[in-house]
Amino acid sequence: MAALTMRLLISFAAVASLINAQAAHNAYVGSKACYGCHSAIYQSFMQTNMGRSLTPASDWKTDRLPPEATLAQPGSSHVFAVSHTDSGWVESESEPGVFSVDHQLSYAVGSGTNGLTFLIRRGNYLFQAPLSYYSRTNKWEFSPGYEHVDLGFSRVVAEECINCHTGRALPVQNRPGAYADPPFAELAIGCENCHGPGDAHVKSLGKQAGAIVNPAKLAPRLAENICMNCHQGGDTRVLQPGKNFIDFRPGQWLFDTAVILKMPLQTSDQKEADLLEHYSAMQASRCFRESGGKLGCLTCHDPHVQPRHEEVAGYYRTKCLTCHNVQSCSLPIKVRAALNPPDDCAGCHMQKRSVQQISHSALTNHRIPAREGEAIPPVSQNEIDGLVVVNTPPGRVAKLSKVMLLRAYGELSLKSADYQRRYLDLLDELSKTQPQDAFVQASLGHKAFAEDKSEEAVAHLKFALPLDNAGVYSELGQALGKLGRSDESIEYLKKGIEMDPYDAVMQKTLILQYINLKSYVEARVLMEQYVATFPEDSFMRDLLGRVSR
Repeated sequence: MAALTMRLLISFAAVASLINAQAAHNAYVGSKACYGCHSAIYQSFMQTNMGRSLTPASDWKTDRLPPEATLAQPGSSHVFAVSHTDSGWVESESEPGVFSVDHQLSYAVGSGTNGLTFLIRRGNYLFQAPLSYYSRTNKWEFSPGYEHVDLGFSRVVAEECINCHTGRALPVQNRPGAYADPPFAELAIGCENCHGPGDAHVKSLGKQAGAIVNPAKLAPRLAENICMNCHQGGDTRVLQPGKNFIDFRPGQWLFDTAVILKMPLQTSDQKEADLLEHYSAMQASRCFRESGGKLGCLTCHDPHVQPRHEEVAGYYRTKCLTCHNVQSCSLPIKVRAALNPPDDCAGCHMQKRSVQQISHSALTNHRIPAREGEAIPPVSQNEIDGLVVVNTPPGRVAKLSKVMLLRAYGELSLKSADYQRRYLDLLDELSKTQPQDAFVQASLGHKAFAEDKSEEAVAHLKFALPLDNAGVYSELGQALGKLGRSDESIEYLKKGIEMDPYDAVMQKTLILQYINLKSYVEARVLMEQYVATFPEDSFMRDLLGRVSR
């Protein structure tokens, strides 16, 4: 058995090597290039939720969405509104008698099954709009995270988020929220998201071996990496050195691009998360365990097909009956027949549950419990350095560099005091063993800045400049300002603002440095630009009003 397993792993490695070699010399062509030979599959896929994952906001008319809504921000005098105008959908933020700002909605994210959230463009930057549409309530309400905090139109769209809702995003590296013009090479999820770049396949008319990835012909665990990229969350993801989130290609192990990490599940923890935990939940299911690993995402899901609502129960029951039989269910046939819909296996064993992170939304429980409330079974966890590595390839030992661990601990430190301690201990170690690493220097600088040790912060942050990171420029500029070195502060703040022109803290700090230098004309010009960009900032608006008298 061990010899067979090794032969299979070698075979899978050879396939992956061939795919990687092809991908290195391949290009994207867009889903429409697939239509000529695969028209039926193309047309079917375009009707699925994935095929409608990102659309122009103008595609959604008032016959499908409420034409307007107004919501007051809790604990604030600000009011948010959405309306449909002759030019399309518009969202606004205002304070009666003080300011009002409108933004055209450019893109709708989602198929509408759970709801829609919207994106606006400010130059070449993308931001999430504060109001979203929720299908279950048929209402406009605050977008996730906006319910209790006024984020205005300042939440940038990160590439790691939008990648799973679009065919192919075109982010500008090291520029938070910045994208090419246009920002997407293909709007909705398309053929190449799962099959890889198609240029070589199209040019060879489908005759070149290995020119395209067919997930159905991959080993289940390798194929699942395609699904896992978007349908398996975790507590954090850490990029491999030199990688970006857009680097992953179908047929590769996701681990070689990004490592999905979770905090270990405690034996007393019986709370299940449904948001993007499909892969982990499936692996914890009895169905998966008793299949000997044969069960995979494609066992039940055909990405090209989405059954109509009235067909769902029967469609997935057929999938269940490939492993089970009619007698497998302990419920009497009469009881099953009385269900609505009847004989709904998934309705009983994969019930939808509300998602805490997203209001008015529900996702399917992929653990497939036999009975409601069934305890979570003991799950083998690939734990390393206090973290569970979710996506370790079969037969490989997960290894994380110390700097990758530092990144992970840093992100988890806000969730757990234990990881905060681990972060600080590891940072102290790396300050001695890898002081030449720019990320380590940036972390040391951030720590010193938070502790108001400005001289120390400046020393570290200057060593971190090779990262070309807006956050480094921001903290370096602020630390220099605290030391009274306004000329130097301005130099670095300008570089940071060039990278991230919608960072309010950097802009306000820059204004302050010009005031410190008594360059009042420059300061006032910047204040006017700031208020035009951030009219919701009452402090700066009032300050500008005083200096304008």
